[in-house]
Amino acid sequence: MVGQLQDAGNTTTLAHYLELLAGAGMLTGIPKFAGQRVRQRGSSPKFQVLNNALMTAQAGVSFREAQKDRNLWGRLVESAVGAHLLNSAIGSRVEVFYWRERSMEVDFVLRLGKSVVAIEVKSGRSREGLPGIEAFAKAFRPKRSLLVGGQGISPEEFLQKPAAYWLS
Repeated sequence: MVGQLQDAGNTTTLAHYLELLAGAGMLTGIPKFAGQRVRQRGSSPKFQVLNNALMTAQAGVSFREAQKDRNLWGRLVESAVGAHLLNSAIGSRVEVFYWRERSMEVDFVLRLGKSVVAIEVKSGRSREGLPGIEAFAKAFRPKRSLLVGGQGISPEEFLQKPAAYWLS
C-alpha cells in the first residue's frame, strides 16, 4: 500500500494514522525483518490487529462456523498469535517482525538483541512443507524455528507464554 503512494505526504499521513490506531490498541504495523535496517525501513508493514474481536465482531460467523472454515480459522489463529506476541512484548526489549522474500514468508520473527526466533503458524493438521522457515534459517540462522499449530506447538500452549519465553 505505502509503496504505491507517490506523494510523501500521503505516506506520512498513513504512518501517523497507523500510529494513532496502535496507540488506541486497535491495529499496528509489524515491520519487515531484514539484515540491514535501511531495507527494513523501506518495506511496507504487515497489518496486525491487537485484539481478534476487531476481526470477528462484524463477521457474522459463529465460533463453530469459523472453526469449520479452514481459511478463516487459519487467519484467526495467525492473528491471535500475532496479537499475543505484540501485546506480550510491550514493556520489554523484544521486537516483533515478519519476513518475506519473493514467495517465501515467515509469519513472525522475534528479536531480542542478537537472538532471533522464526515462527510459522499453521492451522491444519497435516505437516505441510515450511519453505519460508527453511529459507529464513539459511539466511539468518535463528536461535530456533517454531511451528505453531499443525504438528508443532498447540496454539493454546503457545498463547500461555510471553514472547520473551521463546527467545530464552
